[in-house]
Amino acid sequence: MPDTNENLVGAYLKDRRSRLDPAALGFPLTRRRTPGLRREEVAQRAHVSTTWYTWLEQGRGGSPSAEVLNRIAHALMLTDVEREHLFLLALGRPPEVRYRAAEGVTPRLQRVLDSLELSPAYVKTSTWDIVAWNSAATAVLADYGALSLEQRNILRLIFSNAHVRDRQTDWEGVARFAVASFRADSARAGAARTAKALVDELCQLSPEFNSMWRDNDVGSSYSDLTKYVRHPRAGTIALEYTSFAVDGRPDLGLVIYNPATPADAERIRSLLAPAPKSEGIRLKLIKRGAPRAAAHS
Repeated sequence: MPDTNENLVGAYLKDRRSRLDPAALGFPLTRRRTPGLRREEVAQRAHVSTTWYTWLEQGRGGSPSAEVLNRIAHALMLTDVEREHLFLLALGRPPEVRYRAAEGVTPRLQRVLDSLELSPAYVKTSTWDIVAWNSAATAVLADYGALSLEQRNILRLIFSNAHVRDRQTDWEGVARFAVASFRADSARAGAARTAKALVDELCQLSPEFNSMWRDNDVGSSYSDLTKYVRHPRAGTIALEYTSFAVDGRPDLGLVIYNPATPADAERIRSLLAPAPKSEGIRLKLIKRGAPRAAAHS
């Protein structure tokens, strides 16, 4: 077990600067007794005094501010995880969230979605744009692939897409839950300013959204609940809703709808089953303008 009096911040900073290449950062390689950057070089990159930085590594002078820690993290080229670790050591808390627009999902995460054969699932951003989904989601919830990038937003779909609205057995309950959860998610991710354009647009487009948004309700999207979807072919499908954070991607959330009963699973299976061969031939003939008698042969 480490000594409780050990200078953990100083030890961590020394280790990180020892791993950097001075030449790659424009510093000379002459007269270096140890690998990595010198203290004065880190101080120069972080725009702090060498004396102050030396004291920080030596465990003197008190706790640094969050702003200075961010500059030091940048100077040492820390990853997001390393930066968070530095904040936890120095201040006992993680840094404030810095929102970044999502850039899609990894092939591995897409394979996770595809493995959920009978469970509609998708990945959403902090501003609730849908960036990945599986076949079950297309069959049960909405055909996201047929939508433009702009329209693949959960709030837009709830408040401006008639087909999505018609599939909700309790549209108002779903809408209120979504608005309250969206408010919390976007604020937690530091994306409130980014989301403002969407909020303003929906306030103009939908009086219902405008009213719900002005209620200032805040909720959690990481809840376990049951959702009921009214499907035009399969009837009402009960789905158990669960939401997860994506490890290493604080900007993304994974949403999974598991069928609530074996009967619900069979309804989803029926939607995913390929059309019978005779049915496929009939549809092709109809599209080609074949006579009705031929279409039924």
